[in-house]
Amino acid sequence: MTKIHPTAIVDSKAKIETNVEIGPYSIIGPEVTVKESSLIKSNVVIMGSTVIGKQNIIYPFAVIGNPPQDLKFKGEKSDLIIGDNNTFREYVTINPGTKGGGLVTKIGNNCLLMIGVHIAHDCAIGDNVILANNVSLAGHVSIDDFAILGGISGVHQFVRIGCHSMVGAMSGVDSDVIPYGSVVGNRANLSGLNIIGLKRRNFSRKIIHDLRKAYRLLFAPEGTIQERLADVSEEFGKNEPVMDIVNFIIGDTTRAICQPKNGSKSI
Repeated sequence: MTKIHPTAIVDSKAKIETNVEIGPYSIIGPEVTVKESSLIKSNVVIMGSTVIGKQNIIYPFAVIGNPPQDLKFKGEKSDLIIGDNNTFREYVTINPGTKGGGLVTKIGNNCLLMIGVHIAHDCAIGDNVILANNVSLAGHVSIDDFAILGGISGVHQFVRIGCHSMVGAMSGVDSDVIPYGSVVGNRANLSGLNIIGLKRRNFSRKIIHDLRKAYRLLFAPEGTIQERLADVSEEFGKNEPVMDIVNFIIGDTTRAICQPKNGSKSI
């Protein structure tokens, strides 16, 4: 049974499914869809063409779906699509897309966005992503599954962050982060593999060993990056996590790849 507090302002055109709870003083706009069993606490604002999936929890003072902070945006219709089972803590802000980025911002399933997180226009967030307190994403950032960003980190526009990677707290990321990688610093440098995360997610010792070896080969000082990619592909072509890194590096991007600092290849 849906429960809407009498002080909440829910537009009559909004689509509110069953078992949704909307708390005091929250505001829901006319183009919003809230799917079943989502909990919207007090003083939340959800506007624009926004879809909130099933079983999401949105804490007070979050503002979701307001227009992008992009001077090129001229009011064209754009979307914000949010999946299921996500938690959005206090003061989270999320903007929809723009014409320059496909007119859509997407967030997957089972994500945790802690206090003060900002997700700008045209970002694409995968599943099981954790963004700690006050993480800020510029426009067009993509973050793949199981990535974790430490508190007060900032990510430059168009940067890609690969699956199972870790960004250390207070890092400024202006280059792409390889899958399973760990970066830290301002500007962030590759500090190795996210070994702790791999162990927590029960990757086998064999896979972690191969990832370590592939990492050393990829970031060795000898040869060109094309030669090193070819060598790693030949040796580890049947290892899916290693090939995730290879395919990520050769993928289409406007940013450089985060590199180890001063030639260091610590893992």
